[in-house]
Amino acid sequence: MSEGTFSRVDPSGERMYGPRGVVACGYPPGEHGPLIGLLAKVCGSDLAVRFAGEGAAEESLADLLALPHRWGEGLESSLRRALVLSGLTRKELHTLMAAYRSSGLPGQLWAVLTPTSEGWALRDLLAELARESEAVAKRETSPSGGSDNPG
Repeated sequence: MSEGTFSRVDPSGERMYGPRGVVACGYPPGEHGPLIGLLAKVCGSDLAVRFAGEGAAEESLADLLALPHRWGEGLESSLRRALVLSGLTRKELHTLMAAYRSSGLPGQLWAVLTPTSEGWALRDLLAELARESEAVAKRETSPSGGSDNPG
C-alpha cells in the first residue's frame, strides 16, 4: 500500500473491476435503509449492499463482497465512514457520488475495488483511504491551492 494511489475515474459506461456490490462502513443502523434506497435508486435494485462493523475489519474486501445482500444490516459500526464500490459502471460511480453529496448524508471516504485491493483487509483499506484523504486536504490548503492538478 502506498500513499497517493487514487486516480480520477472518467464517467464512461465501462464497468469497473469486481463483482457488482458495495461494502458500507461506519453507518449507524438508522441510515442503513436510506443508504440502500439511495444505492438502489442510482444503481438499481440488483446492487448487493453489505454493512461492515468492527468484526469485519480484518476480512478481505473479496470476502466481504461475497457476503449476501444486506449482511450486517442493523448492526452498529464505529469504523470510519466509507463506501467500497465494486463492479459499477464509471457513470454509476459519478452519478452516485453526486446523489450522495446532495442527499445531506455526512461526508465519507470512497473507494473502488481493484485487483490489488481485493485481497486487503478492510482495516488496511480504511487506513490507506484516510492517509490519501489527509494528503489531498494538505494539497488543497497549500499556498498553491492545489492548482497544479488540472481537472
